Amino acid sequence: MTDTVLFLGFALAYVVLLAWGIAVVRGRRAGVPGALPLLVVAGLVYDNAVLGLGRFVGEGPTLETLNVARYGIHAVATPLLVVTARWCLARAGVGWARTPAAAVGAVALAAGLVVLEVVTVLSDLRLAPRTKHGVLAYANVAETGPPVMVIVVGLALVVAGVGVWRGDGWAWLLVGSALMLVGSAVPVPVDSGAVTNLFELVLLVSVVATVRHLAEPRSPEPSAAQDTLPWSSRRQ
Repeated sequence: MTDTVLFLGFALAYVVLLAWGIAVVRGRRAGVPGALPLLVVAGLVYDNAVLGLGRFVGEGPTLETLNVARYGIHAVATPLLVVTARWCLARAGVGWARTPAAAVGAVALAAGLVVLEVVTVLSDLRLAPRTKHGVLAYANVAETGPPVMVIVVGLALVVAGVGVWRGDGWAWLLVGSALMLVGSAVPVPVDSGAVTNLFELVLLVSVVATVRHLAEPRSPEPSAAQDTLPWSSRRQ
């Protein structure tokens, strides 16, 4: 029952993060690369909600379909963080990341990772019900080997974190991505399957915070009334 509460708590936390992220994107010139993490955050709202509600939905076709969508969203959304990582480097003044080749390369890598997930995971997706720590979910029993896509995305964020830290003095992206890699690789001595999701949350908070830090604020648009005032042109 504890993990059920944790997953539902994470889902709520991601809703708050999504709302903050939307406010950041609306208030700053983040562009498409800066907005892409919101798709990942929205996917994690869904992911954690399905895990938290699984025991209440019950075993059957409905829960299985909900879990198929979890894998699909993960495969398509997560690689987009590579594009955001390149954008962060460019905004921090890293020379090679500001070239058109780097921008195209990041998009190509993200697309390649999506294709990799479709070919190696989704095309052979075989789900079976599993209850662990009180959480009922459908897991992929055909899954073998290390999660290549997750590792590549994690490394891209670490590289971006180092570049942003050295170029801009902002260390939080590096902290978030490093904690995610360490937390995924090192077993946590806690009897819970939800603890690793805390590292995901820290990572995404650091990504949204970095976008906010690097993106320029949008200039407020002058009101029509102000434009028509005879003395408005003399204001500084």
